[in-house]
Amino acid sequence: MIDKNIVIVSAVRTPFDKFGGVMKEIPSIELGRQVLENVVDRVKFPKDKVEYIFYGTTIHAEIAPFVNVPVRQALLKAGYPSSTKSMTVDRACCSSMTALIEAYREIQTGEVQVAIAAGAENLSNVPHLVTGLRWGKKLGDFNLFDVEAGFSYPGWGPVSVDTDNVAKKYGITREEMDRWALRSHRNYKDAYDAGKFKDEVIPYVIQSKKGEIVVNADQSPRPDTTYEALAALPSVYGTHAITAGNAPGLNAGATAILIMTEDKAGEYGLEPLAYIRDVAAVADAAENIPVVPALAINLLLERNNMKPEDLSVIEINEAFAAMPLVSTKIVANGDEMLMEHLRAITNVNGGAVAIGHPMGATGCRLIMTLMYELRRRGGGRGIACLCGGLAQGDGVLLEVI
Repeated sequence: MIDKNIVIVSAVRTPFDKFGGVMKEIPSIELGRQVLENVVDRVKFPKDKVEYIFYGTTIHAEIAPFVNVPVRQALLKAGYPSSTKSMTVDRACCSSMTALIEAYREIQTGEVQVAIAAGAENLSNVPHLVTGLRWGKKLGDFNLFDVEAGFSYPGWGPVSVDTDNVAKKYGITREEMDRWALRSHRNYKDAYDAGKFKDEVIPYVIQSKKGEIVVNADQSPRPDTTYEALAALPSVYGTHAITAGNAPGLNAGATAILIMTEDKAGEYGLEPLAYIRDVAAVADAAENIPVVPALAINLLLERNNMKPEDLSVIEINEAFAAMPLVSTKIVANGDEMLMEHLRAITNVNGGAVAIGHPMGATGCRLIMTLMYELRRRGGGRGIACLCGGLAQGDGVLLEVI
């Protein structure tokens, strides 16, 4: 492998819409098209110089009406030349972070010098499925199947149940989860009011029968919610502590990050927004989904001779509020003061409970949110990480100089 400085030079996303919101009928491929256009347009980088696009998406039922190769369709719609190479990535919620990891590795090997990592999802646009219809049925009803109902993998339990069980094992209470969810909404409001999301969010324009609708902010945050309101919500799927309030919604959105060698950035006069110092992929027992962000953090720290205290900011995806709570506890390894410090620097601008979690897009959202926060702080190192279905995980170590 060739040792190269690989940098991020542009990172954008759409606003993340809520379930059944104004983007509900926009295909994820169309959301992907927009960010693929904007990520290069923002820095005036020529599309024909992008050599490879890696693109995460994970709910294939939404793609099914378009057959397959969503990234190929999105890039052609976005005006990239037909010679542009591409790959669609499905690693559940990790998908767009995995896309960045693959783009990083492609550059490290010397195969390319410029690549894009992207992702898109629209959970409002997922159709119901009918099984058994193709070959007919002599008697009885046909049943509709909703892949979004519980996100339960056949042969395994719902991810909410697994999360609940692991959180209980690590002593994470319902109150802690609800208070973390409240913190997510409040941190988001403070960040939004301070204009922090203007760096990453590009408006999305919808042409409707009533005229033009401009979506320029995330639609899921509930800044007026209270701990009492969250604590009053019932738990779901037979869990003890998982509720609609301490989990994200079913969202829509897209993300894209343009990366290249530092030499190539210099050639085009582009400012390195951040250096990608290392990437990591991990996996664990299928039910241990809240644990894997910690595994990714620990691997990156160990490999780079760092301590947790060396990190300025951490982004851990709030697939449920339990994830950052469990993972920071594991990384702290029994040190209560360190655990509180890690939690204080985690998701400082809110997380997926507030912002939303369009699964194929979230990984890149975490990376860009981390990067822009490090830049506002004048530099430092940080890790963005997340878990994916059946306990896969990814992490990315960034440095801003």
